[in-house]
Amino acid sequence: MSVAPPVPRLPSLNALRAFEASARLGGFAQAAAELQVTPGAVAAQIKALEQEIGAALFVRHAKGVRLTATGQRALPGFVAAFDQLGTAVRDLRRDAAPGRIHIAALPALAQLWLAPRLPQLREKLPEIDISVTALETPPNLKRVPFDLCLFYCDSVPDNGIAFSGDELLPVCTPVLAKALKQPGDLKEAVCLTDTAWADDWRIWADEAMPGEGFAPRGPVFSLYALAVEEALNGAGVLMAHRSLVADQLAAGTLVAPLAAVVPLQRQICLWTLPASRGKGTAGQVLQALRQMG
Repeated sequence: MSVAPPVPRLPSLNALRAFEASARLGGFAQAAAELQVTPGAVAAQIKALEQEIGAALFVRHAKGVRLTATGQRALPGFVAAFDQLGTAVRDLRRDAAPGRIHIAALPALAQLWLAPRLPQLREKLPEIDISVTALETPPNLKRVPFDLCLFYCDSVPDNGIAFSGDELLPVCTPVLAKALKQPGDLKEAVCLTDTAWADDWRIWADEAMPGEGFAPRGPVFSLYALAVEEALNGAGVLMAHRSLVADQLAAGTLVAPLAAVVPLQRQICLWTLPASRGKGTAGQVLQALRQMG
């Protein structure tokens, strides 16, 4: 009578994921933010993993954690393994729904740059269903089920394209523009600010009116698109990103009353994974948006 030996049990996938994220990002709190759990949950998973394998993976100290030699040796293999797992899941989703594309985009770019182009994109690619999710930071395409990323970047990512640079300039309605003849006139104006780019006014003022200690006064918005809408409503002067208000400037609903413009290093970039750069639905969407400009 044969006796089957017990099959060795693998550690919990969640525990392995907690280790990989903590080791790659340099701490439990950073891993918790990426995995959308609490730091305590990450710490508990790693403690259980250490107990199961019988070795310490991190040294705990007052300022955080650092990898042990065992953890350092293990990290590259786990990074590659989870990258490969993410790729396999993405390929599975793609095979199950080949006509679907999911774009991750900065909220302002999703609302003000991408949304106006979606009708033409659907017309060019009627067989593709395009979903858009607004995120504040670019996701790791190797790990999450997105096909394309649309964000501002200081340099063009690998497997990506750049659409345009960006520059700061005050904009308002033609009516409000009549009172703005020089930068100093903004001291008496209502200035609209977006929380994500709260330094925009300072960056522009340092170039356009240096040494004057300009401090904008006026309402603050957590959504840039809402700030643009209020500028269109005549609520005040917005420190605009030209790439996001180009249509309004072209239509004359917003105008730039002052000549001072401050170029920014960043540009709008769209990118995907290497395998999707020139083929498949992601490649089709990327090329179609490139043609649209």
